[in-house]
Amino acid sequence: MSRNANVNANANANANVNANANATSGVVFARVLRGIAQLASASLLVLLLALFAYLAKQSRMSVEVFGLGFLAGTEWDPLHARFGALPFLFGTILSSVLALAIALPGGFLVAIYVAELGPRRTRGPVGALVEMLAAVPSVVYGMWGVLVLAPLLRGTGARGPTQGVSMLAASLVLALMVLPTIAAVMRDVLLAVPQNLREAGTALGGTRWEVLRHVVIPHARAGLFAATMLGFGRAVGETMAVTMVIGNSAEISASLFAPGYTAASVLANEMPQASDPLHASALYEVALVLLVVTVLFNLGAHGVVRRYLRRKAAGLSTGPAEGELGPSP
Repeated sequence: MSRNANVNANANANANVNANANATSGVVFARVLRGIAQLASASLLVLLLALFAYLAKQSRMSVEVFGLGFLAGTEWDPLHARFGALPFLFGTILSSVLALAIALPGGFLVAIYVAELGPRRTRGPVGALVEMLAAVPSVVYGMWGVLVLAPLLRGTGARGPTQGVSMLAASLVLALMVLPTIAAVMRDVLLAVPQNLREAGTALGGTRWEVLRHVVIPHARAGLFAATMLGFGRAVGETMAVTMVIGNSAEISASLFAPGYTAASVLANEMPQASDPLHASALYEVALVLLVVTVLFNLGAHGVVRRYLRRKAAGLSTGPAEGELGPSP
């Protein structure tokens, strides 16, 4: 008996030692993994700051020569060393806003169809098609814009003959590019809404449309806004497709059928041939302004999303009010 007791005690001791060793190794692994994750996160901030510092250094000459007038200048003449970035900022903002205004309704409707309203046998193929369109290279969209869209727009301007390549053509191509991205992200956001919320809305007497309007969409509002901002960010930074169809004219025009320019396009076109130091410095300043605008815009969008989530967590977000779902008792 005593021998068996000793054997059992030794076995229990060995089991405890193994358990302690496993727990220790698990804690060490968790700490190492946490350190690696923190290092990776910090490297992103370091990379952003390094990029900002490099652009600021390279654009110093342009800042000293033109000052704040660079942002308000409308003339871009490398031959006479006169540079102003306003046409590029105007073209970037206008083309992106128009593209978002065109793509957002379509992307939202496609997401609702795939996630909520479409027959189950068609949701899969439509979702796969959306993802395929989001993966198409931008140069393909640019070629389509040059070969198909630009000829359709040629000669349709209200102020005389047009070339086809224009601000409108760039906006339409951008809209076609960002629509699948917006639709795919919004679809995932809508599918992430808990099913029990839909069932609760239906149990209260709500129709399919009422549950979608008063339960699903309010719950997914922050994600839908984030998807919109993601599409806008892609439109702002798009280069190749826009360069091929916008016309590349550094002028501000009230007509959408007139050629234009964006910050990304001028960087792609002129940076390889910028032999003059002031010209190159002006291009670096354009890149710096584009970086600052993009960062500020994303920080603002992130702040809006966080504010909404805090209000939602505090119970202040708007949900299905009494009497909104189904008939009143």
